[in-house]
Amino acid sequence: MASETEPTGEGVVEGAAHGADTAAHGADTAAHGAEHGATGMPQLDFETWPSQIFWLVIALVVLYFLMSRIALPRIGSVIEERHDAIESDLDRAADYTRQAEEAEAAYELALQEARSKAQEIAAETRAEIQKKVDAAMAEAESRISERTAVSEARIAEIRDEAAASVEAVAADTAAALVEQMLPGSADDAEVRAAVAARLG
Repeated sequence: MASETEPTGEGVVEGAAHGADTAAHGADTAAHGAEHGATGMPQLDFETWPSQIFWLVIALVVLYFLMSRIALPRIGSVIEERHDAIESDLDRAADYTRQAEEAEAAYELALQEARSKAQEIAAETRAEIQKKVDAAMAEAESRISERTAVSEARIAEIRDEAAASVEAVAADTAAALVEQMLPGSADDAEVRAAVAARLG
């Protein structure tokens, strides 16, 4: 039992070798870390500043060339085109506004002229209608006057005829009465004269 638990000589040698390898590896890692920490960031290394400044100047020159020759002219042309388009739109809008105002003024003038013309036509129509009405009234009054005159003449004739008839009837009646009262003594001329005098 004691021989199984106690380490042998070979195991001790292998363990010591393994520990030595681990220590060597740790030393290499520490040395590499120390070297990296000593150099720091490349941008802060004074030895690389001249090359960094050179490439910075080259980049700025190239950027300036690109901006001044390509980008800025295009941007300026776009801005100019946009400005011209806006000015054109404003001029067109002002032109449309002026045309609209002129059209509105022309419409108002035409409307006023139409109203004036309508009033003139209405006045002329009323005058013409009044003239026709006056002519019709005059013609009607003339016809009424003519018919009234004819009627009055006819009435006068009828009155005269009626008066003559009445006188004749009265004379005949008077002559008959006188003949009845005094037979043989009635004179037609005297009877008619007496009746005429009585009726007159």
